[in-house]
Amino acid sequence: MDFSVKKLASDAGVFFSRAVQFTQENLGQAEKTELDAHFENLLTRADNTKNWTEKILRQTEVLLQPSPSARVEEFLYEKLDRKIPSRVTTAELLGQYMTEAANDFGPSTPYGQTLIKVGETQKHLGTAERDFIHSSSINFLTPLRNFLEGDWKTISKERRILQNRRLDLDACKARLKKAKAAEAKAALEGDALPDFQETRPRNYILSASASALWSDEVDKAEHELRVAQTEFDRQAEVTRLLLEGISSTHVNHLRCLHEFAEAQATYFAQSYQYMVDLQKQLGSSRAELFPAPVVGNTDPASPPLSTSPPPATLPVLQVASSNPGEVPLNPVEVPPPVSGTRKARVLYDYEAADSKELSLSADELITVYSLPGLDPDWLIGERGNKKGKVPVTYLELLS
Repeated sequence: MDFSVKKLASDAGVFFSRAVQFTQENLGQAEKTELDAHFENLLTRADNTKNWTEKILRQTEVLLQPSPSARVEEFLYEKLDRKIPSRVTTAELLGQYMTEAANDFGPSTPYGQTLIKVGETQKHLGTAERDFIHSSSINFLTPLRNFLEGDWKTISKERRILQNRRLDLDACKARLKKAKAAEAKAALEGDALPDFQETRPRNYILSASASALWSDEVDKAEHELRVAQTEFDRQAEVTRLLLEGISSTHVNHLRCLHEFAEAQATYFAQSYQYMVDLQKQLGSSRAELFPAPVVGNTDPASPPLSTSPPPATLPVLQVASSNPGEVPLNPVEVPPPVSGTRKARVLYDYEAADSKELSLSADELITVYSLPGLDPDWLIGERGNKKGKVPVTYLELLS
């Protein structure tokens, strides 16, 4: 019990001495040991690494799991050291609903068949998303968390110890400075009693001269300063080695970042392929559901157009000409047919190359029709009182 009381009193004295030194430094009343520029740069880089790692980690978690409640649930499972339950992705849930709706409406109906196709694609997208989340969590998020919860905590602990060692060192310097000043003053004024309020009280022999007492105090202060300097240098070296290890952390995070980018690229590539396959399926079924009418331009040698339905289904305006085999020189000047024109939605912006073409803006609706002898990759488009040739690949023909 007596030992514990002495230790508690000693710890309290050290804490008080550090607090006084820290306060006096902030008030500009005490000198502070400054670290070298390289050490300060290491500290700054470590702080920046910690701050940006936290931000990247949190935002990646939001990317992989947008739901705040789901993130909180996963956090609690991790803290309780329990396995996180498998969760259905939104795409998988949508695909499930579409499949159930198809069974309710009738899987043999056109609507039911399309629901099944789209639903299966959504399930594939959900599976790809699940794989991406799982891969990113293991290869990217886990190393970032390990750094923050492991290496950074060790660095922070050693930095706090270094801060305490520096305060002890500066306090010893201050005591030595005061002892030397008192020793010089006692030597000038002759025998004088020690000022116990100015330095730390010690067991002095009161019969000794004041000069001898202050000389002994200086020796003890110098010894404490050497010990404090040794402990500070040792702790500074330990902290420096940990801070220099941040370079290895950057290399590790760089490798993890490459793996994250590759996983994301794989996910988007799979999603793109699934949607291309779905487009092909829907395109073939759409041709069966919405057959195109037979028109005059049915030359089998003519290349098909890339949009669905093909522009060959558009009504062809018969233009009178003295020579039946002659193509009009300027088909834009030919008046549109009285009936049979179609509406089309513009998919992309298009800038007219000459006065015979019509400039287009994405998502606008125009009227289109075909002319005999016109290139199958082009149609005549009208918007208000303007008209001209437009490329078929920039249009989506509407029923």
